[in-house]
Amino acid sequence: MTTTLITGANKGLGFETARRLVAAGHTVYVGSRDPERGRRAAARVGARSVQLDVTDDASVAAAAKIIEAEGGLDVLVNNAGIEGRTEGNGVIGAADVTAGTMREVFETNVFGMVRVLHAFLPLLQRSAAPVVVNVSSGLASLTRMTAAGTPAHAYPGVAYPASKAAVNMVTVQFAKAFPGMRINAVEPGFTKTDLNGNTGIQTVEQGAEIIVRMAQVGPDGPTGGFVDAEGPLPW
Repeated sequence: MTTTLITGANKGLGFETARRLVAAGHTVYVGSRDPERGRRAAARVGARSVQLDVTDDASVAAAAKIIEAEGGLDVLVNNAGIEGRTEGNGVIGAADVTAGTMREVFETNVFGMVRVLHAFLPLLQRSAAPVVVNVSSGLASLTRMTAAGTPAHAYPGVAYPASKAAVNMVTVQFAKAFPGMRINAVEPGFTKTDLNGNTGIQTVEQGAEIIVRMAQVGPDGPTGGFVDAEGPLPW
């Protein structure tokens, strides 16, 4: 039985990924900052729940101890993330972004991801087929962001794409450091979720497709890549 942890999984892409992986036969832990929301979400799909705030060392350490005691981990999906919008739900552009804004977004999207990776590495290293899926974004691609006339080029935000570019670099470096693991970054596409104020154009079912697919790669599968549902993406 494959055991999988998904961070930020009580709603949106994380919840849909949990639902699909349970259906595929995984034992899934729904990681959620709010314990009650996590329990409710897990109950809906037949998963287990674990309180996990990626920005809190003690929370992550406690979750790792719980999952270790219950048998270990094979697959980690780093899904928790924020975009950093204004109270009016607008994207914060270059004229208004501050160090504080950047710090808040990086705390969840980058430092939180690394915090979780570090805590669960010992468990993953004991697995016969360890897999890590880091949820990135097409906005992390410097190639796309500099291609004039494209939707990515038109995106004005700073903190979110910068954080996801960092996610991609962390993915590459971890993949090189742990060649026995399958570690990849995925782009789910512009999906309608709370992260973007529900402005996306895809359903969560469509967005979760690549996350679910990469969570199920075997020991001979790709690693160190950046992909969407159609295939490899430019860095």
